[in-house]
Amino acid sequence: MSVTGVASPYSWDSPFFYSQATIHNGVVYVSGQASLDSDGAIVGENDFQAQAHQVFANLQKVLAAAGSDLSKVIKVNIYMTDMTKFPTIIECREKYFSKPYPADTTVEVTALAIPGLLLEIDVIAALA
Repeated sequence: MSVTGVASPYSWDSPFFYSQATIHNGVVYVSGQASLDSDGAIVGENDFQAQAHQVFANLQKVLAAAGSDLSKVIKVNIYMTDMTKFPTIIECREKYFSKPYPADTTVEVTALAIPGLLLEIDVIAALA
């Protein structure tokens, strides 16, 4: 089995021993992206909408590093700490995705890896 790790666009993630994305058989698997800037600081603390847009910016960055983009996303997994913010997710889907929209799973969780994060999204995308 041939798996390629994608070079991380971030400096903060090296101590955590994971890839921001991997590629196998023309498919990109992107690790969960949170509302962190390039230095690992939270963007939009206590602001779900700001965090959501930062997450999508991070997804775009990692997908670009892998040679893909949001138009090639085929599956999305969304982890949220507050489902009352779900309308913001719908707005983001409309803004960042186009038809045919990717398959989606959205779940509420009690917490994410770093206190202050309100959502995390991972995606699967095609290369071509």
